Amino acid sequence: MTETVKGPAGYFPSIEKKYGRSIAEWKSFIHASPLTKHMELVSWLKTEHGLGHGHANALVAHTLAEASGK
Repeated sequence: MTETVKGPAGYFPSIEKKYGRSIAEWKSFIHASPLTKHMELVSWLKTEHGLGHGHANALVAHTLAEASGK
């Protein structure tokens, strides 16, 4: 029995399929950005990369939590 992925990572398969980039690539973009605040990064991903709000939010939340060790 496979456990369903919950939280932001649950969006990852659809993000990769819809936008054609790996999660590692998106995380690299986020880390390379001079922006540091959650909503700034979400807005940036939406504006500059065409992501939907939910997908951008999931990527940012997961990446920032991972960086902070949470």
